[in-house]
Amino acid sequence: MSEATEKLERERRDVPVGVVMVGMSVVVWWPAFTIGVYGDLFFDQILTLWAASTAAFVFVLVERQPVGARLARAFVLLLPSAYIVLLFVVGETDDLVVALIDLAAIGAVLIGIPFTLWVLVRIVWPDFATTTSRRTKWLIVLVVLGVAIVSFVLGLNQEHFLTCDDFQLSGNFPPAGCEQAPADDA
Repeated sequence: MSEATEKLERERRDVPVGVVMVGMSVVVWWPAFTIGVYGDLFFDQILTLWAASTAAFVFVLVERQPVGARLARAFVLLLPSAYIVLLFVVGETDDLVVALIDLAAIGAVLIGIPFTLWVLVRIVWPDFATTTSRRTKWLIVLVVLGVAIVSFVLGLNQEHFLTCDDFQLSGNFPPAGCEQAPADDA
């Protein structure tokens, strides 16, 4: 194989890595920012995770892999569904129950989002796991984790760079502590 062909092949293999890294970062920033701003997740984030993990769950059950590996992945993909069922079964009767349900939601999201994304990546690129080096996989994890952490911190500190109007214009409820936009002097 010529040097030019090898270079082209390496570049071709880098494209899925970039797509995975960017895609996962785009998915995690908003839930992380929301937890930072509001200390909670919005229902649409939970239901989006539920929809993706349910579809991935069905795929994992029918894929042509050994049963043991499939069942372990299927179990983790059921976490968002288990959380939603928990909401139906357990009413918000006292503070402890509410705290446990909130903890379950955060757990379902913290485990569910990265795992669901990884399963979806393996569905789209079945050979991604085998052709990507461990170092590259760790790079993806660190970049996505870094985006999530920075998004969370930005959410905690939103009053330094966003105004209440920014939240209202985007269709979000202004959080406690947001700054009012300076009045225009006309």
